[in-house]
Amino acid sequence: MDHQPKFFENLSGAGKAIGVLTSGGDAQGMNAAVRAVVRMGIYVNAKVYFIYEGYQGMVDGGDNIVEVSWESVSSILQVGGTVIGSARCKPFRTREGRLQAAFNLVQRGITNLCVIGGDGSLTGANLFREEWSGLLEELAQKGKIDAEAVKKYAYLNIVGMVGSIDNDFCGTDMTIGTDSALHRIIEVVDAIMTTAQSHQRTFVLEVMGRHCGYLALVSALACGADWVFIPEYPPEEGWEDSMCVKLSENRARKKRLNIIIVAEGAIDCHNKPITSEKVKDLVVQRLGFDTRVTILGHVQRGGTPSAFDRILASRMGVEAVLALLEATPDTPACVVSLSGNQAVRLPLMECVQMTQEVQKAMDEGRFLEAVRLRGRSFENNLNTYKLLSHKKPDSELPKTNFNVAVLNVGAPAAGMNAAVRAAVRVGMTEGHKIFAVIDGFEGFARGKIKEISWGDVGGWTGQGGSILGTKRTLPAKYLEKIADQMRTNNINALMVIGGFEAFESCLQLYEARSSFEEFKVPMCVLPATISNNVPGTDYSIGADTALNAIVETCDRIKQSASGTKRRVFIIETMGGYCGYLANMGALAAGADAAYIFEEQFDIRELQANVEHLTEKMKTSIQRGLVLRNENCNENYTTDFIYQLYSEEGKGVFDCRKNVLGHMQQGGAPSPFDRNFGTKISAKAMQWISKKLKETYRKGKVFANTDDSVCLLGMRRRNLVFQPVAELKSETDFIHRIPKEQWWLKLRPLMKILAKYKTSYDVSDSGQLEHVAMLPKEAETGAI
Repeated sequence: MDHQPKFFENLSGAGKAIGVLTSGGDAQGMNAAVRAVVRMGIYVNAKVYFIYEGYQGMVDGGDNIVEVSWESVSSILQVGGTVIGSARCKPFRTREGRLQAAFNLVQRGITNLCVIGGDGSLTGANLFREEWSGLLEELAQKGKIDAEAVKKYAYLNIVGMVGSIDNDFCGTDMTIGTDSALHRIIEVVDAIMTTAQSHQRTFVLEVMGRHCGYLALVSALACGADWVFIPEYPPEEGWEDSMCVKLSENRARKKRLNIIIVAEGAIDCHNKPITSEKVKDLVVQRLGFDTRVTILGHVQRGGTPSAFDRILASRMGVEAVLALLEATPDTPACVVSLSGNQAVRLPLMECVQMTQEVQKAMDEGRFLEAVRLRGRSFENNLNTYKLLSHKKPDSELPKTNFNVAVLNVGAPAAGMNAAVRAAVRVGMTEGHKIFAVIDGFEGFARGKIKEISWGDVGGWTGQGGSILGTKRTLPAKYLEKIADQMRTNNINALMVIGGFEAFESCLQLYEARSSFEEFKVPMCVLPATISNNVPGTDYSIGADTALNAIVETCDRIKQSASGTKRRVFIIETMGGYCGYLANMGALAAGADAAYIFEEQFDIRELQANVEHLTEKMKTSIQRGLVLRNENCNENYTTDFIYQLYSEEGKGVFDCRKNVLGHMQQGGAPSPFDRNFGTKISAKAMQWISKKLKETYRKGKVFANTDDSVCLLGMRRRNLVFQPVAELKSETDFIHRIPKEQWWLKLRPLMKILAKYKTSYDVSDSGQLEHVAMLPKEAETGAI
C-alpha cells in the first residue's frame, strides 16, 4: 500500500465547536484524553467546550458548559479520575431531557461531541444523534430557536472513546483505564504475596468486573494465581474438588501460599454467583488452610494513570478530533479504538451490539461463544493461563526426547523472568526437557547449564531483573565451546531472551552454521530490553516498566517545584541511541521537548525551544519538562542543554537537571511486561516444537533454513516470526537501532500537545473499519 502521506493541515476546525464530556464510571487516563481533545481542537482553530458532570451538565446547561483555553488542561495529565466530573443522569434518558440538552448545545453552536465513557454512555450519545434533527424541529416549533439555527446546526457529529477499567468493550484491545487498574491490582497482589508467604496463607482476592472477567484473568496471568473465577468461563461441575486438589498439590510442592482471584461477577455453570466468601469457606472447610479475603473495590479505579493509559488516551483524543473534523452528515457515529498499536475507527453501534452479544451469550449459557466474542486477545489470555497454571501428571505428558535451552542475553529487563517461566512450563507441557543456561553465552561456554522443572519457576512472574543471570557477551568468541556444550548436553533448540545482543547472537550462530553442525537447530529470539531498540518488533519486554519508572519520576520531579517560582527540568533517559524512552516518556509526562538521536537537531532548534518555553512561562504555566536521550548528540550534552536553558531563561525561569540512570532498569515488571513476556514466550515455545517436528530426520534435528532462526516480534497488529537473516537489512548495526521505527510517527503528537506548529501524517487514520473485519490474528499492543 504505497500511498502519499496525508497531512491534516488542510483540515480546519474554524467555525466548529467541540463539546467534550466524561460519562459513566470514571477511569484513569480520562484526563489525558480530555487534554488531548482540548489541545488538538484549539490547534485546528475549533472552539472547545467542557461539559461538566457528563450528560447531567448537558441537560442543566448554564455554567456546566464552558469554553476552555490551552491552559485549562495544564497539569491534568497525571491526575486520576476525571477533572470535568461524571454523573449518572436520569433526565437524559427521557426525550424531555435530551430536548433541553440539544437547546443548551445549539445556544453555543456545539454540533460536535466527544464522549468518553462506557457502552451505556456511547449508546446514549448515538440515540441523541439520531434524534437530533427531530429535537431541533421541536425546539423551533416551541419558539426556542429560529429556523436559521435549525438549518445551521442540522447535524450532530459524535465520536466516542471508551473509558472503562473493565476492558469490556468489543472492538478495542484496551479501553482507557484498564492498564492502570491492572497496575493497582498487581501492586496489591505483590504486597499480599509477601505476607502470605510468611504465614503460609491462602488469599482470595476479589477484583472488579461485574460482567467482564478481563481484570481477573489478566491479573491471574500476571501473578501466577492458582485459580481464577470469571463470568465468561465458569468452572466445570465439581470444580470444588478440582480446586482443593490443586491447592493441596501446590502446598505439597513446598509452595507456601495460594492466590485465588475472583471477578465480582463470577458465576458457576448454572449461572449462580461464586463469591469470594464462598470460596474462602470452601477452602477452610475442606482443607483447613488459614484463608483471608481481600476485596479491592474502588482502589482499582483510583490513583494516577499508567504510562500506557496516558499515551493511549492522548493518541485517542487526537484521533477523535480528526474524526470529528472529517465527519460528514452520512458518517455513522464512531469510536476510536486500539488494534495492536494502531488507532482505528469503528462504527459505534457495531461495537455496542457486539458487546451486548457477549452478555446475551453468557445469560444463555453459551460460554465458549462469549469467550470468542470477547476477542482474540481475551481468548489468548485464557488459553495461556490454562496452559501455565495447571501441571498435568507426568503420565499424561507427551515425551519428545528434545532438549531445549533457554538463556538471557544483554542487560536485564523487567519481564525476562516471566518469559523464562512461560518457556519452561509450555516446553514441559509439549513434552521437552528444558535446560536453563546461567549467565548468557559466557555461562553457556563454561557449561553452566542445568535442567529446570515446573516448580523451579514458581513465583517468577513478579520478579524484576534476570534470575538466570545475563551477560552482554556475544557468542562469536566462544563458538567452539558453545558447540561442544550443545553436543554434550544434546541441545536441540535455543530460546534466547534479550535485547539487541540477543538478536546479534542468533545472527552470529546462524552465520556460523557452515562451520558448526550443532547450530543447525531451531532458534528463537524474544526481544527484551528497556531501550526497545530491537529490529523486527514494535515492543520489547521491559520497555513498559522502564517507561512507567520514567513517567513516575517525572511526575515527582514536576511536583517538587510546586509552589516555588517557575522552573524547567532537564531529564536524561537511557536507551542507547534509541529515542523510544525519551520520546514516549515525553508524551506520557507532558514534556515540552524531547531530544533524540533519530531526529537531528541544531543550535537554532535549541534556541527556538527555549524561546517557546519562555513564552509559555509568561502565561499561567509554572513548570517545564525537557527530556534528552543519553546519546542524542555528543556535543549537546545534558550539561550543555541545562546551561543553555539556565542562561536564556534568566529572569523568567530557573533550571534543574536529573540523570535518571539505572532506576529505569530496576523494579518489579509492569502488568504489560509480565503478560507480554508470558504470551510471546508461550507462542515461541509452540513455534520451537513445530520446527523440531518439521526438522527431525533419521534420529536427529537438522534445521538449516533461514526460517529456523527467527525473532518473534509485535508488528502493528500481529505477532510475527521473522528470520534474523532478513532483519539484517533493516538494522543500523553501528547505532544498534532499527532503520525504521513506528513510534517516530508519534513525535508530532507530542509537539502538538506542547503547543508547537508541526505537520502530522494522518495517512493511517481516517478509514472506518468494521468490527468483524479486524484481523483475527490481532494479538494486541495491549495485553
